Amino acid sequence: MTYAAGALALLAAVTAVTGCGPSTPAAAKAAGAATPSTAADAASPASAAPSTAPSGSAGAPAGGGVSAAAWAKWGLKPLPQAPAAPADKPVKLTKTGTVPVFSDVPTKDKVVFVTIDDGAEKDPKFVEMLTDLKVPISMFLTRDIVKGNYGYFKPLQALGNHIQNHTVDHPQMSKISAAKQKSEVCDDQTALTQQYGTPPLLFRPPFGDGANTPSLNTAVQECGPRAVVLWRESMQIHDMQYQAADKKLKPGDIILAHFRGPSELKGETMTAMFGELLSRIEEQGFAVARLEDYIQPPVG
Repeated sequence: MTYAAGALALLAAVTAVTGCGPSTPAAAKAAGAATPSTAADAASPASAAPSTAPSGSAGAPAGGGVSAAAWAKWGLKPLPQAPAAPADKPVKLTKTGTVPVFSDVPTKDKVVFVTIDDGAEKDPKFVEMLTDLKVPISMFLTRDIVKGNYGYFKPLQALGNHIQNHTVDHPQMSKISAAKQKSEVCDDQTALTQQYGTPPLLFRPPFGDGANTPSLNTAVQECGPRAVVLWRESMQIHDMQYQAADKKLKPGDIILAHFRGPSELKGETMTAMFGELLSRIEEQGFAVARLEDYIQPPVG
């Protein structure tokens, strides 16, 4: 078995249950990940070359212009339309210094943000689904998981979805040396920039591990991303795991999902899982907004 194959096998075994990270604040704290963030956390420093949104993405409302027939095609009820992106971004990143760690965005808008990790499943039907529904996502891609088919994610990027950094081969960051942490972040940054044309602005550590440690923060600073992004909820197969005791979405929550297929979803497809996610969001009356539309990249 090759190293990459071994890494993928380990990833499948661990993330099938954990959702690629701690699902409770206590677990997150034990792993060095962020516990629920505050507005001050989200507005604290960060920076690299500003990440320019793909053409047509800025302020694009989720569900805007999508017909009822398009939702019905996928067996879904329409989501509420997201409000226009705020002119004054609630998360402002800085060009230098310590990068912030956050798992939600301070906003009163009744919106949540969907992020999808890793890149193992490359289902063409999912591209069709997002093309039809125009639901914005942020993709945190792992180089050794996606390098066999970088092209799969380009149509998703062309829809206005941003590609962000999720390491080279998905290690537990707190278990490796500072030098290895840096290579995990920097080498993924280089590969994704070369393939997709824009340096990732955001970084997510696998499993949320080591998110608040000084060594990882330094590695992120040195490699280019200007914030570490965690999550409040994680999508499993039919429902979400919540960090909040009331098991309810809150405005500005970041939701974690994964590019997974039947082998990891007990026979369900990527589109079926994503449809369940959208249904859970719709049931609580939330719209889906684009995470990057609420973040001000560093200026200068």
